[in-house]
Amino acid sequence: KGRFELANKGTIFLDEVGELSLTAQRKLLRVLQEGEFERVGGTTTVKVDVRVVTATNRDLEEEVRKGNFREDLFYRLNVINIHMPPLRERKEDVSLLVEHFLDKYRYSPTSTPTRISEEALNKLIAYDWPGNVRQLENEIERAVVYTQGKVITSEFLSLEPGRAVHEIDIVEAVRSRTSLQTLLEEVERRMLSEALRQSGNDHAQAAERIGLSATAFDKKLKELGIR
Repeated sequence: KGRFELANKGTIFLDEVGELSLTAQRKLLRVLQEGEFERVGGTTTVKVDVRVVTATNRDLEEEVRKGNFREDLFYRLNVINIHMPPLRERKEDVSLLVEHFLDKYRYSPTSTPTRISEEALNKLIAYDWPGNVRQLENEIERAVVYTQGKVITSEFLSLEPGRAVHEIDIVEAVRSRTSLQTLLEEVERRMLSEALRQSGNDHAQAAERIGLSATAFDKKLKELGIR
């Protein structure tokens, strides 16, 4: 049985739905509208009743405008929309996630670290996490593997000492499967935010600093969710 059959009468989670091809989007739309599909290579129609939850790091409204995502599918999926801010905007979650990933990768309570030092945790909280939660998970998994004692200390973190927390780590971003679009949006977001800071929140002056018209600047602020 396929995923949708196994999820019948239940819920299925589809991650990175914005990456689906137009062909796959058409098939998903049929499942949502008609509650049916055919298996690959098959001719028998399978009926399913499934609640679908999806996630994406793309701006699907923009993808619809570009013709990369079906408008009818977008409205089918966009019933309840939950925006999850990037990790850098919710520092209070870092310590909770660290504990979660420590539990996940603690293979043996007698031979692996059971906690993280305050200094190491503070470094993780201060870091900007361009690769988001996946990057933090990779960091904790690595630290668990390399730590010999019961406590993960700063020396077992791969974050470069003294590195500015707002630096974008391209190598790490690729390793943690951050999309190019996400990185470009991050660069734009930081440039616009810094332009606003340097201009005392004067939009016209900030736009001039980075070579945009005031109209284009305000449009970009809206696209990136900057207030």
